[in-house]
Amino acid sequence: MMGRNIFPGFSLFILFIFYFSHSVAQGIAGGAIHGNFELDAQYYRTDSSIGTPAVPEKMLSNGFANFIYEKDNFSAGLRYESYLDPMLGFDPRYKGSGITYRYLSYKNEEMEITVGNFYEQFGSGIIFRSYEERGLGLDNAMEGLRLKYNPYKGIYFKGVIGNQRDFFSKGEGIVRGGDAEINLNETFSCLASSKTKWIIGGSFVSKFQDDQDPVYILPKNVGAGSGRINMIHGNLNISAEYSIKANDPSSVNKYIYKTGDATIVNVIYSKKGFGASLGAKRIDNMSFRSDRSATLNSLMINYLPAMTRQHTNMLSAFYPYATQPNGEFGFQGEIFFNLKQGTKSGGSYGTDVTLNYSRASDIDHQPTGDDLGYTSDYLKFGKEIFFQDFNIEVNRKVSKKLRLILSYVYLDYNKDIIQGSRGIGHVYSNIAMAELNWKINSKNAIRTELQHLYTKQDQQSWALWLVEYTVAPHWFVAAFDEYNYGNEIKDSRLHYYNGSFGYTKNSNRVSLGFGRQRAGIFCVGGVCRNVPASNGFTLSVTSSF
Repeated sequence: MMGRNIFPGFSLFILFIFYFSHSVAQGIAGGAIHGNFELDAQYYRTDSSIGTPAVPEKMLSNGFANFIYEKDNFSAGLRYESYLDPMLGFDPRYKGSGITYRYLSYKNEEMEITVGNFYEQFGSGIIFRSYEERGLGLDNAMEGLRLKYNPYKGIYFKGVIGNQRDFFSKGEGIVRGGDAEINLNETFSCLASSKTKWIIGGSFVSKFQDDQDPVYILPKNVGAGSGRINMIHGNLNISAEYSIKANDPSSVNKYIYKTGDATIVNVIYSKKGFGASLGAKRIDNMSFRSDRSATLNSLMINYLPAMTRQHTNMLSAFYPYATQPNGEFGFQGEIFFNLKQGTKSGGSYGTDVTLNYSRASDIDHQPTGDDLGYTSDYLKFGKEIFFQDFNIEVNRKVSKKLRLILSYVYLDYNKDIIQGSRGIGHVYSNIAMAELNWKINSKNAIRTELQHLYTKQDQQSWALWLVEYTVAPHWFVAAFDEYNYGNEIKDSRLHYYNGSFGYTKNSNRVSLGFGRQRAGIFCVGGVCRNVPASNGFTLSVTSSF
């Protein structure tokens, strides 16, 4: 299977490079090759106190290298990946090595043609998004054909057909779709000078998968369509997209035959020193995969974003939200403003303040008792709250060399729903953080963090300190400790310590670390993976050329 799906692409790429490198007479040779490389490895030590799983190999690694060739209107690329074996927290089906991504592309003023692998997105992605999120072990790259066409100014078409990547193979389902978008102000000269800009678009995507189920009569073809509009007027930007999906029984929705739909609306207003945004979404039965039996992060055709703030501090990111495709009503509001410098509130250098609130809850479900599953009142909330987050951040430059960031976060996290736990229910946590950045001189800087998470549920309260020292432009050294001091089980009141240092030169970076990692869930944009506890040495190498 690996040989059939991977190595023919390598041969195609080599033939392509050989042809262009030997076509001097036609003026084709002399293109540029660039790319990047990354290696992450960890040597695992047994640590029964934090419950580390057994690692017979002792050392696991994830690595890849991209190579891209470009000449005039032509480009070609490939990516070699190696997981020997996959690091803890990544799907074990990644085990192995091979060329997983390769493509040939031609582009002129009107058209772009790609054969092989590609990433693409229609609109906001709610019916189609092919992308990679390496930190999550997610890669649903398409393998097939893509066409982009711009026949007239302001009018854009996209068309795709192919299979999705499924670790070191590809899914059996065929995905095909098209997208059209028109920028009215570019297309129609009468609107060119208008202060209001209008962009409208629409998409259709379908999948085909044969029905081999002995129990259910499953649809072989499932289609989804969407329409979107974007209005920009001065400082105001309003966008909305609505999609509907045909009945799509799968393991995610427990093989019901209800249609699905999704609505996403965003309003953004910004000007110097002030910004505000409001977003809302409703999702109902919108898991869309090229294999109806796939779960977790495998073979997802669409992308359902989490309408919550993406926290970066360790304790505030302790309970991240994962989008619920079977039914979710969510909204998020944020206000940013600047307190002017030279005022009592703003201080000598000004102060930035950000307020954010988000909430996700269940939609209305009225069971029907048949294979339809349920009906739902579109504007009615369900009884279950999945997630709430209120946070405030104050960012103030105290002096020319000192910056202070203070933040507070309140989280209501339904662990039973989001992580599939049982008996824990809602976790209510209050998190306070202080970050201090001190630029000692032009080369030396220190960053410190103090964080505290208070909760009576789950593993209860945590405290964290972090210190990072940087010597520009090459060196850094950092250390932190997460301490679960509030755990009601005394033997579980553990320190999760970690130390690291690294060296950077030009586009090359090497870092080495040692310490513990707590078990938990790691999310990006509402897509998550579970990370088990670990203890050991880590190595990271990145380079670009």
